[in-house]
Amino acid sequence: MSYRDNRSRSSGGRPQNRSGNRGSSSGFGQRRPVELTKVTCSKCGEETEVPFVPDGSRPVYCRDCFQKSKPARY
Repeated sequence: MSYRDNRSRSSGGRPQNRSGNRGSSSGFGQRRPVELTKVTCSKCGEETEVPFVPDGSRPVYCRDCFQKSKPARY
């Protein structure tokens, strides 16, 4: 019997994943609910919600003003 034969028999003939917990989730692909922060758009003054807490160093725009202020994509 060769070394290769012993190795395949000791692992049950089938390689397993490194963590050994087949079928359980490791957290990848799972998303937490997004916490929205109410803010006032710096351009039009409309109240809107954003998925972050602004620090005041940069302007915050509503969805419409943000789309209008983005440069055109090629």
